[in-house]
Amino acid sequence: MAGRLPDRLLWRLRDWLSCGAHVALRTALPRALLRHRVGVTEDERARLRAAVLAWGGPARLVDAVLHVDAVGEPGAPFLDPGAGPGWDDTDLVLRALAPVTEGVTAIRRAWRAGSGAPVRVVLVAADGGADRPTLAGAVQRALRARGEADPCVEVLGPSAGPSPYHRAALAASEVLWRSAEGRVPSPTRAGQGAQAGELVGHG
Repeated sequence: MAGRLPDRLLWRLRDWLSCGAHVALRTALPRALLRHRVGVTEDERARLRAAVLAWGGPARLVDAVLHVDAVGEPGAPFLDPGAGPGWDDTDLVLRALAPVTEGVTAIRRAWRAGSGAPVRVVLVAADGGADRPTLAGAVQRALRARGEADPCVEVLGPSAGPSPYHRAALAASEVLWRSAEGRVPSPTRAGQGAQAGELVGHG
């Protein structure tokens, strides 16, 4: 849902997912899609239905969500690499945090155009064994501690499918840290996974 739901709502849904707050998510997620008139593809609806039903939620809410044939390009453009505010203390904190965080193989940062100041988007590459919702929650909380009210964190697995939002973010991103053997996701491979909860878990 990255780039499709408001940042303020999306980070909170992901925080709930990282904490296992499925009782809240089972109605909050489909209602958020309905309230903001965000459509989903048939594949996304199947994943949303699987997650909501697994959490004990009502299928009728999922059925009411609008349909789209394909996910569109992100509404807000990303700034070209080097065109944003540049490196700051938060980047240095992320660079220090990444090597000691289990499952992280690389971390990048892009700047997305906003109504005011550019918005920081953090892209975390995770290995196959990483708990991606938990990892997203931990990085979000680190950014919140740095004063970012609505942290934008995308955790990308090694075999994720394509997403227009993630392709655009990766193309505009700069590497903050990468492990010696770690692979930085390419714009053609980054995006959403296929497990229940991944619609909000890591974009």
